[in-house]
Amino acid sequence: MERLIVIKKMCFLLLVVTLSSCSTSKLIEHSQFRTAMVVTGELRFISADTATFAWHPTLAKVVVNDRIEHDKVIVNMQQSLKKAMELKGYQLVSYDDSPDFMLGFGLALSSEMSDDEILSKTGVVPGLSTVGIDMKQYEKGSVLVALFNPNDSKPIWRALAQGFTDFERDGAVRQQHFDEFISAMLTSVPAI
Repeated sequence: MERLIVIKKMCFLLLVVTLSSCSTSKLIEHSQFRTAMVVTGELRFISADTATFAWHPTLAKVVVNDRIEHDKVIVNMQQSLKKAMELKGYQLVSYDDSPDFMLGFGLALSSEMSDDEILSKTGVVPGLSTVGIDMKQYEKGSVLVALFNPNDSKPIWRALAQGFTDFERDGAVRQQHFDEFISAMLTSVPAI
């Protein structure tokens, strides 16, 4: 119970710090459910008039091994992101419909991209530890979600989270946990 209160306080603090344009990180730890996240950027551009988004034309990157279907991961990411954004009141539109902002994403497994490479490409890394994790069953994965002004190549806001994927888990259960993971990443994006 005490740990739940601490986690709730950390989530509230994460929201406050993120909305005030700072960088922050949080760690939730439960063996294989351990996650770490870094959130940075500015969300003040979002208002009741900021209701539409489109997929970023080039930031839909997936760096995985043969155990995962690349194209399926892109579709699953888009489904999870779309669901989370729609629950907050946003609508996915085409780039041709002049969206209020662009949403891009990336996903990488640690066997294909190290924390040093992620840091080099994004400028941030949560640094989730693999200590105590059965790396034969689980693999560390990194997920980046970024919001862009349609006329700017640099992200306005981004969240980079790391967690562990269980290749032995049923696909539907894995997708449900992934939906929850994406929703947690987007916690600081306000509902409209």
